[in-house]
Amino acid sequence: MSAITATARLARLLARENAATSLRQLPRLFRHPVWRGRAEAGASRGVVLVPGFFSGATSFAVLRRWLRGRGFRPRDAGIGFDVGCTGELVGRLERRLAEHAAETGGRVGHSRGGGLARVAAAHRPDLVRGVIMLGSPVLDPLGAHPVVFHAARALARLSAAGVPNLLDAGCLTGGCRDEHLAGLAEPLAVDVPALSVYSRRDAIVPWRACLDPRASHAEVHSGHLGLTIDPDVYTAVEPFLEEWADDPAVA
Repeated sequence: MSAITATARLARLLARENAATSLRQLPRLFRHPVWRGRAEAGASRGVVLVPGFFSGATSFAVLRRWLRGRGFRPRDAGIGFDVGCTGELVGRLERRLAEHAAETGGRVGHSRGGGLARVAAAHRPDLVRGVIMLGSPVLDPLGAHPVVFHAARALARLSAAGVPNLLDAGCLTGGCRDEHLAGLAEPLAVDVPALSVYSRRDAIVPWRACLDPRASHAEVHSGHLGLTIDPDVYTAVEPFLEEWADDPAVA
């Protein structure tokens, strides 16, 4: 791809997916009835939040505030900016879940983070009550916008040059990728429900890649970056979270 083509693609992407556009949804969220609710709804259940590629824990700041207001106890997944090797991140996430097994009732993952959460849930269904994926390309984890793929390849080159804790070439074309794809194809336990939230306006992840056949689906209308602050997303995930919190099996 030429530098001119890459620049044009990046410009088109930024015109649709940017912080200014996404943040316009905040006033609507704060006015929406879903922002208010039963303070005891979460029954002190834990929720592990798994960020998307290059996102980090701060991307869930608003969602974390909402969960706390509803009586849940949100926890960071402890995977930083989600730029490391896929296999290593899944392992770290599973260890994080084990640390909080007594209080964790569900997980919410955004973008790549949703795929990591799903793989971990398939590996360790004993540690999770359910999985919610926000714009997560579980059917084609490498099918995101070309700009994202080129960023991943740049990280792989840095990893090959000796920079630690980054995604490497094996995550894109080798055994790590194959293992991740196999994990995404694994069926979830019957007592681990999953919800995949997607948007046809998502300019980063093709919406069809989010249609996990083993999950329920909810369509919203925000861009990819706005999924964590879209009131329609909160409306979709609220009943799932409350059902998990009411489950006496995870008391």
